[in-house]
Amino acid sequence: MAETPVTGNVPTADPSVQELVLQNIYMKDASFEAPSGPNIPTTEWSPQFGLNMNTAGSTLADNLHEVVLTITLEAKLGERVAYLVEVKQAGMFLIRNYSLDESRRIVGGFCPGVLFPYARQAVSDLIMRGGFPPFLLPPVNFDQLFQQSIEQAAQPQAAVN
Repeated sequence: MAETPVTGNVPTADPSVQELVLQNIYMKDASFEAPSGPNIPTTEWSPQFGLNMNTAGSTLADNLHEVVLTITLEAKLGERVAYLVEVKQAGMFLIRNYSLDESRRIVGGFCPGVLFPYARQAVSDLIMRGGFPPFLLPPVNFDQLFQQSIEQAAQPQAAVN
């Protein structure tokens, strides 16, 4: 049986092993606006929804990345805005010993998928606290969205060459 060197109560990591570890999940920003307040009739509630999602990643330290998933949801009845919700759900991820392409795929696809259930719950809670009927965001395949963004970014370059 091989012995693993121990520092405190944590085994020393093998420097060549790939690691992907969630360090922290936190709400970076959240806002809720209901311009007309309770003056919007919810008895005939059939709004048009506008949904926008964005992800951003940054390097905080060597191998430590912050990923922020921003979700903006607007509900309108005709021309009147019933509510506008924006949530920025963030997480810190340790990503070690992956290639640059693999790290980009993790930050752009995997990490937002980890953050999404937290952001989804925050959006739902804000809407209900605002006095509106519940709304649950549909599931999202962030790996597929990331792949589509890579393909779209490659198209203009192919047209130029």
